[in-house]
Amino acid sequence: MIEFQVTVMVEGGLHARPAALLVNRAAQSQSKITLNKGDKQADGRSILGIMTLGVAQGDHLTVKIEGSDEQHVAQAIQQMFHASS
Repeated sequence: MIEFQVTVMVEGGLHARPAALLVNRAAQSQSKITLNKGDKQADGRSILGIMTLGVAQGDHLTVKIEGSDEQHVAQAIQQMFHASS
């Protein structure tokens, strides 16, 4: 299992478009992806779950990835968040 933190730098937070990009990337992987904000948790494949987290610009998320392609998925997700800064 890989676990890391990211800071959301997208203006408006994880609204529909960036959440959809994240879900799209998660759907391409074999690994289980979980996002945590405080005591809230969401499946990385669920746009509704991600939107329910209420992630605003500047919020910190803990990303957990577990599965056969976890290294590759972790790199891709980290790049997504760095590209948005």
